[in-house]
Amino acid sequence: MTATTATVTAQTRATTRTGGPDEDGPKVLEHVLGWTLVVVLAMLVTQIGLL
Repeated sequence: MTATTATVTAQTRATTRTGGPDEDGPKVLEHVLGWTLVVVLAMLVTQIGLL
């Protein structure tokens, strides 16, 4: 491996995104939407009679 290849590889690793969630995203919105999903799923389960 040459010095140029090593430099490019190191820079690519530092800036490559994996597609995961951002670290600085709206945490409150995520929590509200998550709990809303939980409540809707619980209502669906009880309406169907699975619980």
